[in-house]
Amino acid sequence: MLPDEIWDFAERLRAEAVPVVNRYFRAADLAVEHKADVSPVTRADKAIELRWREMIAETFPDHGIVGEEGDTIGADRDFVWVLDPIDGTRAFIGGFPLFTNLFALMHQSKPAFGGICAPATGEWWLGQTLGARRTTFRGQPLGNRPEAALNTCVLSATAPDMFSAAEFERFDALRAACGDLRYGADAYAYGLVALGTVGVVAEASMNPWDFMALIPVIEGAGGRVTDWAGEPLTLESDGTVLAAATPALHQAALHILND
Repeated sequence: MLPDEIWDFAERLRAEAVPVVNRYFRAADLAVEHKADVSPVTRADKAIELRWREMIAETFPDHGIVGEEGDTIGADRDFVWVLDPIDGTRAFIGGFPLFTNLFALMHQSKPAFGGICAPATGEWWLGQTLGARRTTFRGQPLGNRPEAALNTCVLSATAPDMFSAAEFERFDALRAACGDLRYGADAYAYGLVALGTVGVVAEASMNPWDFMALIPVIEGAGGRVTDWAGEPLTLESDGTVLAAATPALHQAALHILND
């Protein structure tokens, strides 16, 4: 079972990130560094994750933490938080407003609760896989979405260079089967899957902090998220992600990726 206060705590995590984003978004003193893998990190990334870690330690001292910008603590514990303080750091640096703050809570190695927060647009999604409570958007439960066909839906991915040559060949086959393609939305696209405006997201080269928060949000809205083999995503997954607004869309996309 999830802790009773988890939804309220998630709102606190979201709220704590907002002033940091407002301070540094499009600011001249953002200060960009590059990590060992050449990916960028900013003062905002570090400040948000540090504050989130403090809040988790204060409220749930027995929980573990896996974060993009800090050390792993207790990854084998019953409850583990997975944090990405700014998903879409390149968008944040460039002044594009579709970056997000992501947090997830895993229970016994499975994603149980997640949040996708887009502070620049004033939007946020919260969802859980445990229990019957549906995903919320701006604090209101999402309703059921009508079934859509793959050949009329929007497909999204962050960028074509996230795929290997073999992966891109499979992705391109999926693109040909979909109604439209949109690049560049990072994790924001997964929020749109929960809304049903984007039908499918297919990506690769993903880390656990990139995808773990998305799973409860989408599945709590009636969708499905797996890797490209159709297996559940874990901390040890291969980095491929397939998310769809409905199980039928997911099955159709999965078939094409593995044809």
